[in-house]
Amino acid sequence: MAELVLFNSLGRRKQVFEPIEPGHARVYTCGPTVYSRQHIGNLRSVLFADLLVRGLRLVGLRVTHVINVTDVGHLTDDADLGEDKMERAAARTGRRAQDIAREYTELWLRDRRLLNIRDPDVLCRATEHIPQQIAMVRALEEKGYTYRIEGDGLYFDTSKFPRYAELARLDLAAQREGARIGEVAGKRNPADFALWKLAPAGVRRQQEWDSPWGRGFPGWHIECSAMSTEYLGRRFDIHTGGVEHLPVHHTNELAQSECALDVHPWVRVWMHHDWILFRGEKIAKSTGNVLVLDDLVAAGYEPLAYRYFLLQAHYRQQQLYTDEAMAAAATGYRRLLGQAVEVRQAEGEARDERIAPQRARFREAVCDDLNAPRALAVAWDVARSESLAPAERRALLLEFDAWLGLDLASGVPRDAAQESDPRIDALVAERERARRAKDFAAADRIRGELDTEGIAIEDTPQGPRWRRKA
Repeated sequence: MAELVLFNSLGRRKQVFEPIEPGHARVYTCGPTVYSRQHIGNLRSVLFADLLVRGLRLVGLRVTHVINVTDVGHLTDDADLGEDKMERAAARTGRRAQDIAREYTELWLRDRRLLNIRDPDVLCRATEHIPQQIAMVRALEEKGYTYRIEGDGLYFDTSKFPRYAELARLDLAAQREGARIGEVAGKRNPADFALWKLAPAGVRRQQEWDSPWGRGFPGWHIECSAMSTEYLGRRFDIHTGGVEHLPVHHTNELAQSECALDVHPWVRVWMHHDWILFRGEKIAKSTGNVLVLDDLVAAGYEPLAYRYFLLQAHYRQQQLYTDEAMAAAATGYRRLLGQAVEVRQAEGEARDERIAPQRARFREAVCDDLNAPRALAVAWDVARSESLAPAERRALLLEFDAWLGLDLASGVPRDAAQESDPRIDALVAERERARRAKDFAAADRIRGELDTEGIAIEDTPQGPRWRRKA
């Protein structure tokens, strides 16, 4: 079997992956800040992490995957200025921050499931791990890595960590020369960052806690260090996120973690995906340049057609979203699914010596830094092969789909006839009413009950459709 080779942002090179603990890969993924809907650019992050976890399992490793939910501490400015995004959303809407977080977390989880993203082993929320964050900040303070700014909070002194610029290859001298006017008064170095922010005088926040430094809230970066350590240990294998995390968030995580825990390296492999471009620029909530998965569904696309779209580009390449590209991906997905449907019931055995070469090609693509376009091309070669028997094409396509995640084993092309059953129809209608009422717990319960019966539900612009799994 081919060795799994991954691109490590720390060192900017590909390397054979070897877990710290033989046979067990521990992975942490930076998850959403849940003050609003996650757009289709954010969803590239969840697919990338899903492909990584599936790839690790493909080569026989046990995986522990942890994803965080940021529901406090993420300010609108990376330089520790501005408002907390959750507090601002609450003030704007007149709602409780925790209710906003719950709603958008549930919608993000729903989008993940529609894209056939596997659930992490641990989904942890920042607000549920305040003691762990305080404990890590105290460790940093006791070791002399911090200083206080009166009325503002406790900061990490980056000058005391010589490797601070290493991960993102930062030019700290240029940062000092070009330090922005209006940054936090009292910071010793432009790169220094908040570990604990004090609640502003005279302002009552919805989310604040007592601490040794005063009542306030954690900085954005400390949550990931505290929660990854809580669930993965003092050192772990892989940390994933977007390229935008490299210069600030991940650099700060690494610095505070290695100093607090006295370890090096804290993380063995850092992996980053690039952006989805829309209308010629990065998709960003701050500019309103966004699309969400519901927009694609409303335009008539199956959610898995967007997964197929994302598979067409390598995760380290920028990918341009256009209406034409999405329409082409949807057509490609339906055709590949149609090819799978044709051979699902094929009789006969797939002889290993006949399918081994294509299996090897597919695994080589996956093991070459999760090369999804190459893997997808192999799947198409198999689907259209005239030299392979139908049973052999079926066996390979279903095996490949354990990584591709396109539901080739049971998916039904959009124009397939819809079966009818009064009892199931009623349950599906009840679930739809619950979804419209935003009673996601009830909707998920009904979906789960039907799933145990072998019934899959697909949400489409024309309403929910159900089918029996193969």
